[in-house]
Amino acid sequence: MPKQVDHQERRQQIAAAVCRLAATHGLEGVSLRHVAAEAGVSMGRVQHYFKTKDEMLLFTFGTISEGIEHRVTQAVSALPQPPDARSLVRALLVEMMPIGDHAKAEMPMWIAFFARAVVEPQLAELLRHGTRSLHGFVAEQIGNARPTSDLTSIDADREADILLSLTDGLMMRLMVGGIDPETALAALDHQLDRAFGA
Repeated sequence: MPKQVDHQERRQQIAAAVCRLAATHGLEGVSLRHVAAEAGVSMGRVQHYFKTKDEMLLFTFGTISEGIEHRVTQAVSALPQPPDARSLVRALLVEMMPIGDHAKAEMPMWIAFFARAVVEPQLAELLRHGTRSLHGFVAEQIGNARPTSDLTSIDADREADILLSLTDGLMMRLMVGGIDPETALAALDHQLDRAFGA
């Protein structure tokens, strides 16, 4: 019987090689040839799945995004069920910061993709779509959690913007050692309390 080929597994193998190369050399150090060597496969195999570097990077970006979603799902599952809105948003935002081992490993790649999105329209559109979805979710949770009497004094969209901008800033500061995880989490909790009226 002919051997069954798991094409998704092979794509994942190539994406993992992209991540390893980018972690040490940045995205500019990633080429189809270098990825083939890193993955231990032929150049032809890489080109069979990805015709261009951008196609390969888009797939890798999707793989990283799925990993983050998986960690968020696990973090939410570990909360007392059903989780309250503040706990739900906190679990999501904490997983976006380089605190756990997996997040620390992925974050340099995530930042590199943000930088590349400035000149890569397809990647920029993916990031915009993800950001809009995330903003909408956080704003909805804030709006649902606040008493009706508070809604005149709270702008859920603005609070979501502040929380996400704070998380982005904390992520960058954590990456370069400008803040320690305990201080970052305290800052996040302070803003969560403000947004959710705790």
